[in-house]
Amino acid sequence: MVLLMSDPEHLTFFLGGHDLEMLVIARMVRRALGPARVVDNRLGWGAEAAAYAAEIAAARAAGQTPVLIELATTEAERTAWPDAILVDHHGVRAGEPTSLEQVHRLLGTAAPRWSRWHALVAANDRGHVRAMRAAGASLAQMRRVRAADRCAQGITPAEEAAGVAALAGAECVCEGRVLLVHLPHGRTATVADRLALEDDASTPPVLLVISPGEINVFGPGREIKALATAFPDGWWGGDLPEAGFWGARASVAGEEAVLNVLAVR
Repeated sequence: MVLLMSDPEHLTFFLGGHDLEMLVIARMVRRALGPARVVDNRLGWGAEAAAYAAEIAAARAAGQTPVLIELATTEAERTAWPDAILVDHHGVRAGEPTSLEQVHRLLGTAAPRWSRWHALVAANDRGHVRAMRAAGASLAQMRRVRAADRCAQGITPAEEAAGVAALAGAECVCEGRVLLVHLPHGRTATVADRLALEDDASTPPVLLVISPGEINVFGPGREIKALATAFPDGWWGGDLPEAGFWGARASVAGEEAVLNVLAVR
């Protein structure tokens, strides 16, 4: 999807699922255009544009161009809202500038100065700790960004503790190439962050997290591409093609099926 340009004074931004990048986007737009130009229904990951149908209709009727940030749309919605600007960098759009970078561009001269914090938040959302490290972030900076991201996602202390316990019970599979973790909730960052920040060369390159009703994989781009090809109804993104993440509902892909894909070198 080509990122169209428009007069920022005629843009209204609709927020997708909360994480650090989404909250920084909201602050950026409010600072540039005022609070009325941000519509936030406090949605979770996997958010759909349909959750804003009434608000989008009202904005268009008022002469505003809706900017849908990481919101899934149907073909019918894209036809009904031909003026809508779709901002995303996941799935088929993986590899594009991050949503934060796209919004900063859309705001044009109204945008606040691009800061080191913005750069680290963008790197984090594109490629997690790996991308922040490549951007020259210190360990303290990376810990700060990841802690802020987990907070933005609403991760609780109890979920953090469960992540620590799950990681302690992890096992290596696929000839030691995959670290398999069974997590009692879907907050995978409680596991992935700890492994990435440790930067232990002995840690398997692929992390497979099994959660209730969901399965997620983090690792090299080759494995992520293979999973996205085998299970296109999942979700994926990250710092591709080098590295990234893939995930799906249990109804789309089970543990055994995913392990079969990962077992192929």
